[in-house]
Amino acid sequence: MLQSQELRKISKSEVLSKVSENNISLKISEQDFNQARADYRQTNAVFLPNISASHTAISTTNPLMAFGSKLNQETLTQNDFNPALLNDPSQIQNFATKIEVQQPLINLDGFYQRKAAKSKMEAMALQTERTQDYLEFEVDKAYMQLQLAYKGVTVLEKSLETANANKKLADNSFKQGYLQRADVLNVEVRVTEIQNQLHAAKSNVQNASNYLSFLMNDEAYVVYIPADELLVSTFTVAEKTVSENRSDIKAMHVASNAYEAMNKADKMAFLPSLNAFGSYELYDDQIFQAGANGYTFGAQLRWDIFQGSRRLGKAQKSKAELEKSKLEYNQYLSQSHLELNKAKRAFSDAENKLKLTALALKQSEESLRIRTNRFKEGLEKTSDLLMAETQYAQKQLEYYQTIFEYNYAQAYLQFLTKA
Repeated sequence: MLQSQELRKISKSEVLSKVSENNISLKISEQDFNQARADYRQTNAVFLPNISASHTAISTTNPLMAFGSKLNQETLTQNDFNPALLNDPSQIQNFATKIEVQQPLINLDGFYQRKAAKSKMEAMALQTERTQDYLEFEVDKAYMQLQLAYKGVTVLEKSLETANANKKLADNSFKQGYLQRADVLNVEVRVTEIQNQLHAAKSNVQNASNYLSFLMNDEAYVVYIPADELLVSTFTVAEKTVSENRSDIKAMHVASNAYEAMNKADKMAFLPSLNAFGSYELYDDQIFQAGANGYTFGAQLRWDIFQGSRRLGKAQKSKAELEKSKLEYNQYLSQSHLELNKAKRAFSDAENKLKLTALALKQSEESLRIRTNRFKEGLEKTSDLLMAETQYAQKQLEYYQTIFEYNYAQAYLQFLTKA
């Protein structure tokens, strides 16, 4: 099965590099940060002016607008004050070019909204960092799964060789009359079982390879061969603790600061705001001309005294969101400590299991060696040999599975305690 597909050797460092460059989840997280940064940049409006330009063309016989247009164009004559012309003017054209500037001076709610947007941006940056940490942990796990899958294939291929050798030996013994047909059939059944297990193990290799391709966003979906062996790692677990500087925990704290700033912004909305404004106008009865001009500038102190309790309800809502974020932060921190204690116990269990499975593997190997020699001399039952062979294969698979669990427990502890 594996020979029919492209095989490619790959190291864990190469996988990490490609995941950092191409992983979709990481790119999504980066876009979330870009979105938060864009929101923060929008709050520059608290300090920067709003400038607009317009050009308006009208034709009118409205008495007020006609008189005002002539006044703006500076084309009024003595005859225009004739009551008959004032009440029933002829149609006139007016073209106005206007440049407006609005400059915020004091908007306390806007200042706190800007602070909240900045905290949100910082939280998203920390979340992106944690996403990177999680993907590194996921690569560790996926690469170990690939190593374990190949170990399974290797063990079963050797078991199949041994089973075929035993089958050949059993056929010869049957021809010489030393074994019954039922014993030969038992050996053949064992060969078939190993063949089925080997087929499933090769499927596991493909599944592990496909998951690595998914993490790297590689649509080729080739079958990877690990460049590194599945070996027991060394790790010290005694003083590992959950740090409040861990990026995801820190992100929740920063997000809580954002809710606090929004609550203050809602409270500051009860205070007045001060803004400056100015405009420069050009008027004429011909398009894009400037026969007359004028300007206006000033400042406005605005105070929305009552908005039907809408601001009060908004402030109460932001206060509830602030309190909720504080509770969620404490809960998440407590849950992280709980998860760490659980991971430490899992690591201790895996460490103990590794010692026992290593001992059991040696014992089963020696038992198989003894029974194989006795079977060749006709001193051992076929069923006992098959049982010893099956046990040895199982203990090999259990040993490599335990190495995986031990290394995985270490990687998970490092992920939980990374600051």
